[in-house]
Parts: sequence; C-alpha cells; structure tokens
Amino acid sequence: MATTVILGAGIIGTSTAYYLSKHQPGSSIHVVEASPELFASASGYAGGFLAKDWFGPAAAALGALSFEEHRKLAEKEDGARRWGYARSTSISLAQAAGSRKGGSVDVWCREGASRAEAASGGGDGDGIGDALAGVALPWLRRAEGDAVEVISEEGTTAQVDPLELSRFLLQRCQEACVHLHHPAKALSIAADVRGELSSICIADTQSSSETDVPCTNIIIAAGAWSAQVFATLFPTSTTKLPVSSLAGHSLVVKSPRWLREHEEKLGCHSVFMTSTQPGYSPEIFSRIGGHIYIAGLNSATEPLPALATDAKAGISQSAIETLRDTAREVLGKGSVEDDLEIVREGLCFRPVTDRGTPILGRIPDRCLGDGVATRTGAEGGVYLAAGHGPWGISMSLGTGKVVAEMVQGRGLSADVSMLSLR
Repeated sequence: MATTVILGAGIIGTSTAYYLSKHQPGSSIHVVEASPELFASASGYAGGFLAKDWFGPAAAALGALSFEEHRKLAEKEDGARRWGYARSTSISLAQAAGSRKGGSVDVWCREGASRAEAASGGGDGDGIGDALAGVALPWLRRAEGDAVEVISEEGTTAQVDPLELSRFLLQRCQEACVHLHHPAKALSIAADVRGELSSICIADTQSSSETDVPCTNIIIAAGAWSAQVFATLFPTSTTKLPVSSLAGHSLVVKSPRWLREHEEKLGCHSVFMTSTQPGYSPEIFSRIGGHIYIAGLNSATEPLPALATDAKAGISQSAIETLRDTAREVLGKGSVEDDLEIVREGLCFRPVTDRGTPILGRIPDRCLGDGVATRTGAEGGVYLAAGHGPWGISMSLGTGKVVAEMVQGRGLSADVSMLSLR
C-alpha cells in the first residue's frame, strides 16, 4: 500500500486519515500540521452546524453522504456525549414570511449572506409561529412582531461541537498508528530515478530537524492555507489553487436560561437572523452542554495570518462587541443587567472558492510544474480537499470518506465529479 502524507490536521485532514486507516495500515499514513496549536482555526472555532440537503447540485451527494456519516458515527461512538452531536431544528428569525429564497443554493456567507437562504424549503411557515409560541425557547428573546419560520425538515439538520469531534477523530487515527508531525512544515518533494514523486521533506519547527518521509500520495487539506502549501511544494508550477479565505468572528456564551432539562425537552436549535447592520447575518446555535454559539460577522478582506494560532492577535474588539450586542439583545434578560457568561471569543479563517463549492480530486500532473510526475492510479498522486467555506464541518466526514476512496482507487460513495479542480 502506497504511503500517504496529508498536509493539514484540521477536520478535513483528520477525517481523511480516519477513513484511510480503515483500508490501509495506519503506519503508512502521515499527517502534518504547521500550527503550534491543533484545531486553532475553523476546525475548532466553527459553529458545527450540519445539514443534509442545503446544497446545490454539485455538492448535493457529498452533503447527503456526510450527514449520514455524522449520524452513523455518533450512534456508534456515543457522539452525543463525546462531541455534542444532536439533531437540531433550524429557524429563520425576524425575516418576513415568504421572503426566503426557494430551492437549494450554494451560499458562502460572503459579505453577510445568510446560510438560511440555502434551506431546501422544509417548512412553509404556516402555523410555525404559533407552534413556537406554544413551546417558547427559554434562551431566546423575541420582540413583538418578529417573523419566525422553521426552515428545516425533521431529521435534516444537526450540530456538533467541532473541536471535540476533531479531537475524537485524531485520537482514533493515533490509535490506528497514524503518524502526526506537529508542529511541522512540508518543505519540498523529491523524485525517484523515474522522475516520479517518492518522498517529502518535513521539518519539525520546534527542533529544526528535517525528515524525508517516503511517499507517493500527497493530500493537501490545509484549509485556507492550501494554496500556500501547494506553492511551496511545487514552486515551478504556474497553477494557483483557487482557494482563498473567509474570516469570521464568533462568541460562545452560557445562559442561565439554557439548561440540561431544556436540552432534553426541546432539543437544540439553529437560529438564522436578519440584521439591520449591512453585511451581518447572525447565526445562533444552542449546543448540548449549556453553551450557545454566535457568529455571522464575516470578511473576505481580512488578511490570512501565517499560522492559525496567529489569528488570536487579529481579533477585532469592535466585531466582538457587535456579537455581544446581539447576545444581549436576543439571549439576555431584557434588562440593563447582563447575566450571560462569555466562554470564548474567536476568529477563524475558512477556505472558500469563487465557484462556491469545495474542490475534491486529483491535481493533474501537468499542474505540478516542470519535471514533476506521480505514479498512475492508486499508486500515487497529489490530491486537493479544500474550499468548503462554512460547510467544512458539515461535509467533513463525507469528504474524508470520498477522498480516501479516491486515493485508494476504490469506488466512490458519492458523485463528486463536479467538484474536481477545473
């Protein structure tokens, strides 16, 4: 079995390693992560929202497969306890009835777009307001006249704590003897006498030591940093991977009105709001364990830091204050006194593409630069798995499974033919 090196230990990289290890020795898999802190970007700071059918035709099969993989993994491994897996009801709040766009679309939250626009139309809004009024969410304050609409069918949306899920996947990989190089950086590749990819040089950034790892397969899953990783390894290539970054601030709070008995009685909810502030569409998720996640303030112009951990220095206090205002408005007591506990402030960078869908597939040898070639079939290749935007957690397990199947030359569990690098 060919040795595989995965560049990036976020949820896409660890998911891929997890599925690879089911069909090849874990010792033949190496995962390389540059950040000194694991899961320091979207894999640890995203909302963890999962959807089954909120995707356009190109990604529909992948989205459905991934949703099912999330369900099966949670049932097998006690995901509710370990990483907060829970079915969720999705709600559009303060959006006039009937104004939501119909049909599935790819929405990437650029400049304030709302993911609620991607809902496949599970609810028509008839009687929903009355239903929610009868079973009021104790943690959510609604102003008189707010329009409320359920936008998901039962069993088609869920959520997780992405940090805990990522940690679980990595733990399973390491139990399977997958190698983790961390913090480390891939410096260069080398070829054999036939001119085909045969090894990759990995530098340990703490000890400054370098190791040549024999490999014939490379998977680039470095999230928003994927283009930089590719350019470093293939400096003569004229191909620029079309993956850029979308920055997003977030806030995690605890409210005395979101308790365990509420979880058991009402379940979790995903609330997508409209806002009077341009470029801001708040997203609020009640999680198992008493936490409430708030995000929706995104920017495509925020510069990408050298490492994910460097994002902490770039947290905008004005952005955080905007999220705090939203928290006080819809989660607070409704008085001057603020009884919300701030658990965490965050800034992460999600990988996005202009076409609005992720890129999954083998990078053709002609795109690797002068004199660079790979072995044919499952014996070798350079692959890309990035560009998921705000759907990285939702599509993570499906992506890991399909990419593993690609690399190993097995039949694919989902049609991702429209997601290749074009």
